Formats: sequence, C-alpha cells, structure tokens
Amino acid sequence: GGVLTEAVRRRPYSVVLLDEIEKAHRDVHEIFFQVFDKGQMEDGSGRLINFRNTVIILTTNVGDETIMELSADENNLPDTRTLANAIKDDMMKVFPAALLGRITIVPYYPLGKAATNRIIDLKLNKIRKRVMEGYHAELTCTQALRDESIRRCDNAASGARLIDAVISNDLLPDISEKFLEVTMEGKELASVKADAADGKFVFEFTEK
Repeated sequence: GGVLTEAVRRRPYSVVLLDEIEKAHRDVHEIFFQVFDKGQMEDGSGRLINFRNTVIILTTNVGDETIMELSADENNLPDTRTLANAIKDDMMKVFPAALLGRITIVPYYPLGKAATNRIIDLKLNKIRKRVMEGYHAELTCTQALRDESIRRCDNAASGARLIDAVISNDLLPDISEKFLEVTMEGKELASVKADAADGKFVFEFTEK
C-alpha cells in the first residue's frame, strides 16, 4: 500500500491535510473525488481503505487576489459566504466541478495589521533575546519598523511567512555586520535601535 492509505488503515480516525492542492496533478484531484464520493481509496495491493472516519482538509491559494480585493477594508469585511461565492469562478478554472461539489469551501480573511504585528513581535522578541544573551546589548524596535515589515509582507499567497524572509534578509544582516565590526575592534555595544524611514530599515548603535 501507499504511505497515505497505510497511515489511514492503521489510524482510521485521522486528519488528512493536503496543502496547496492546486499544485497537485489532476490525477490526485480524481483520486480524492473518489474518496469524497465513496469514502474509500484503493491501495497498491488492491485493498479498499476506509476513509469515512477521516477529516480531510485541502488548502489552496486559488482566489487569493479576489479575497484580498474584497477584504481591503479591515473595518468593512464581507461575510465568508460572500467570499466563497466570489471565488467560485476562480476555483472552477482549477478544480473539476465534481470535486468542488463534494467539498465545503471555507475562505479565510487575510491577516490584519494587528495579527501581523503580533507575529512580528514574536519574531523580534526571539532576536532581542539572542542579542541580550550573546552580546549583553538591548535591542529596541520602533512601530515604524513593524509597519515597514508589514508593508513588505503584503502578499496574499505568502502572507506572514514572508516575515521570516524580511527579518532574515533585511534586519539580521545589518545587525550582525555591526556586531562583528565592533567585536573585531574590541568594543562592545550597549544597545541597538531598529527603525524605518523612507521605505528602508535604519539602525542606531550605541557603544558601551
């Protein structure tokens, strides 16, 4: 049997997650149409594996631009039924109608500024802790820096996942370079202030 069928055979009460299903081959769509229709899947040995007790979740980025457009105003968001109806045409271009007829579409709103701020704070707190433990220096981050990070992460398909890239590619290199520089000179830093201005990250370093 296959990996999936064997896992479900052993643990029939499972949650099956198919991430970014739009990237899967159409044969995969057909296989899961059969699962949704009959509640079973045939494994490589010809055995029918019961999927009736599984919860199957499919994620997709199809329709993300439509959702972003309709959700541009955080203070006036459409209800989820309106969003689901709005992306039907997008979904029909990618998935067979028979498959769509057997699933429930649950659209998600884009992350708002407040939620993204919280995620950024979690990431920055980890860096702040590393800076304090490794260099005994205090790192402070302004709201302008958070706002600029949010602006750079304004992408529906990647969303908050871009935060890691922004921090790793834009923030950390500059901070690390300065720490290496002062270390080579035999100096120590007391604090680092991370800010943003004119669409760029800027830093203010204070030596001990």
